[in-house]
Amino acid sequence: QLQLVESGGGLVQPGGSLRLSCAASGFTLDYYAIGWFRQAPGKEREGVSCISSYDGSTYYADSVKGRFTISRDNAKNTVYLQMNSLKPEDTALYYCAATIPEGLNSGYLCYASEYYYDHWGQGTQVTVSS
Repeated sequence: QLQLVESGGGLVQPGGSLRLSCAASGFTLDYYAIGWFRQAPGKEREGVSCISSYDGSTYYADSVKGRFTISRDNAKNTVYLQMNSLKPEDTALYYCAATIPEGLNSGYLCYASEYYYDHWGQGTQVTVSS
């Protein structure tokens, strides 16, 4: 059974850091692009970051650029989201998602839009508050 499990969320003060993990079971992430998304109460889910499968190309939303870093460790079948300089507006439920992009350049692609992703985790809560 294909499964993604997020962990690492919690309560942190503004300016603090957290590292989220997205661990896969039942399949290997080697050929999958991975995205991180978040949804705050009353708001739509938004793409935060993504990473391609082959060359590690990345995307970051403007709101997190320079503060968040996505990385992957295929040996551990895990993708990470390092979040620094956290702000109260980063408070949300964070999800990871996986997909295999189509086309000849699939290994170099990832998507900011949730519509391209096939497999989703259950989410991990991040709360930034003093």
